[in-house]
Amino acid sequence: MRHALSAAVAVAAALTACGTPPPAPPPAPPPATETVAVPPPSPETITYPPTVVPSVVETAARWTMPNLVGSGLQDAQDAIQELTGFRIAVTASHDATGANRMQINDRNWKVCTQNIPPGATITADSRIDFGTVKVEESC
Repeated sequence: MRHALSAAVAVAAALTACGTPPPAPPPAPPPATETVAVPPPSPETITYPPTVVPSVVETAARWTMPNLVGSGLQDAQDAIQELTGFRIAVTASHDATGANRMQINDRNWKVCTQNIPPGATITADSRIDFGTVKVEESC
């Protein structure tokens, strides 16, 4: 037992002589953050693109309706677009025979009637309608 006690004292002395390892350094503090409130933009900082307002000349544009009877349907449509600078880009057409055929390929149709007579004034609001038949048919 004497040897056991001596061994225990020796182990205790060795541990005391060596000391305990130094404590681990404390963890680094988290980086400092600062919350900054950003005010919403004031109305004077918001910019909008300029509004385009058509001039009186553009809104009051007028043209004289040409005589397009006898023209090919595509040529008649092109003539209206060219005359009006595409302000009238779309014209209507219908089958003048009453058969209600659709004018799918406008080059296969010719104009027999027009709802606005030649010489009348047209505007961008005018609805032009051509009565048509197939090019090989008579009006």
